[in-house]
Amino acid sequence: MMHKLLFTVLSLFILQTALLAQKQTGTASYYADKFEGKQTASGEKYKHKKLTAAHKILPFGTIVRVKNLKNGNTVDVRINDRGPFVEGRVIDLSRFAAEQLKFTAQGLTEVEIEVIDAGDGRNSAAPFQVDRTVASDTYFSMKVEREEPKGYGVQIASFQNLDNVLRLSENLKKSYGEVPIVEVKNLNGQKVYAIIIGDLKSRKKADDLKLEINDRFPDAFVVTY
Repeated sequence: MMHKLLFTVLSLFILQTALLAQKQTGTASYYADKFEGKQTASGEKYKHKKLTAAHKILPFGTIVRVKNLKNGNTVDVRINDRGPFVEGRVIDLSRFAAEQLKFTAQGLTEVEIEVIDAGDGRNSAAPFQVDRTVASDTYFSMKVEREEPKGYGVQIASFQNLDNVLRLSENLKKSYGEVPIVEVKNLNGQKVYAIIIGDLKSRKKADDLKLEINDRFPDAFVVTY
């Protein structure tokens, strides 16, 4: 049985604790030019000439060293946004950072991420030690309501980790003013949370919404309720 959960910002606090390994590998992307001057999840405005990046869970202010595994180039960036919310991608870099790693022509590259300064959730602090993990305690205020939408929406991503669901929901609210619907599915005995925005009456409106967010969420697709 599939339940619809609607996340909104109200008065109930939930603590999510994620232990973060010092190193991570995966695919890196970089911001499209259309995001220049747009507000990031931290409240800062994105500037393509700054060495900043988006990560799903690392605290804002964390400094990470990103190594392009294809050419060995490295760059240090500061986390100030959430994302990328595409399967397999681990970091979304500013254009300037991507230029330092020399992959702007390809659009994507394989990288290794190493945290070199754990920060304090906002600003830089003392660097943390090798093979140590960092606990990220995040509070979300939320109200859960059962929904029965009828029409069309755009599925952004799906996760098994509730922490990622909450963080992406927060990001969508801040970036697009959208309160997502979370569809809880049971696939092969595993709980999967699909994040959908829009409760639209026409397919055309859903297609228009998908086009609007395509640069940031290229794998999004239209769904029918």
